[in-house]
Amino acid sequence: MQFYEQTAGTSMGSPLSPVLANIFMEEFMSSFLLTADQPRLWLHYVDDTFIVRPHGPDSTSTPVPQQQHASISFTMQQEQGGTIPFPDFKISRNLDGTLGHSFYRKLTPTDRYLHQRSFHHPSFKSSVNWTLVQSL
Repeated sequence: MQFYEQTAGTSMGSPLSPVLANIFMEEFMSSFLLTADQPRLWLHYVDDTFIVRPHGPDSTSTPVPQQQHASISFTMQQEQGGTIPFPDFKISRNLDGTLGHSFYRKLTPTDRYLHQRSFHHPSFKSSVNWTLVQSL
């Protein structure tokens, strides 16, 4: 049997984790925006960030906040064909310059579930089974 020690962050599944993640990311992004060109729109949901900026896709005038914190890494996804996914929505740019949206689901689900012998509370494990049965 192996034991692991968590040395940073909060535990997955804790009700406090999303609150602390939001507080951390709000402070992280606020300090980053002090040193960057101001974007037209900056939205975030926990660790997903949506930015609209007046620069072209090849511009480097807004630095990536990669170097701000050792344990935070960013990936960037640019719009394709006037649309871009953001957590559960596909945001599209309309011809008149406004933004539209539709529901979005990732194309590659992992189909991974909690392992029977994982160290999760039994209620979490049973809720996976209950959810699978209810979705049939």
